Formats: sequence, C-alpha cells, structure tokens
Amino acid sequence: MNHQIESLYLGELRTEATHLASQSKIITDAPTDNNGKGEAFSPTDLVCAALGSCMMTIMGIVAERDKINLQGVTWKTTKIMASNPRRIAEIQVHFYFPSNLHLESTYKQKLENAARTCPVALSLATEIKQEVFFHYI
Repeated sequence: MNHQIESLYLGELRTEATHLASQSKIITDAPTDNNGKGEAFSPTDLVCAALGSCMMTIMGIVAERDKINLQGVTWKTTKIMASNPRRIAEIQVHFYFPSNLHLESTYKQKLENAARTCPVALSLATEIKQEVFFHYI
C-alpha cells in the first residue's frame, strides 16, 4: 500500500509535510545546534519519534487482537547523534506500562517481540543502535 506526503520548504530551514489522505500537517525545523530555530521537531527527531510510535502501534495491534487494552502506556525516546558525518547513532526508547495492566510474563515477551519487529525498526540502518527498554510499573 502506498501513501503520499506532499512537502513544502518554508524557508529558514523549516519544512511542512502534508499527509494527503488526512490533510494532517507536520512542521520541521533544523535544530539549534545545526543552524536552525529548534521550534519544532527536526527531521531526525521525527525518525526517533516514528520508531517509538511504530513500536507502540504494533504492540497495540497485538493487544487489540488479544482483547487487551494498553491505554495509558507511555514512552520516552532519546536521540543520540554522531558527527562526521552528522547522523543518528543511537535511539533509546523506554516504555512504561502501568501496573493496572496485570500482564503475564509470557504476554510481556510477546509485546516486546512485536515492538522490536515493527516496520520502522526493521527499516532503520543496522548502524543505528536501537536500545529498547520495557518498564512494568
């Protein structure tokens, strides 16, 4: 299935991308350490956010199929950049599952496996280290 995104350069290192099917828009800015204003997600921030969101989406698909509600799960994503060339070196994602979910250990493993095999995780270059942590609080 193909999806189209139409984009526009707004100047001053800012872009606007429109998801054509929904007309939803995303603005990006270059980060302040790379000559930008840093007033919005940078393109590399979006890559990292996409990894966490994709992992959660795939876990959600698995859970919904099994009639389990994962509402309330949160996550924090950390981007670690490298230089020469400037690139994403590592992405760390920490998922926090509320204690009221009462997940069995075998089901936790099922969710963790699903997350690690999401389309974004499988699409990123193998040189980008992906550190994923699951916290059951």
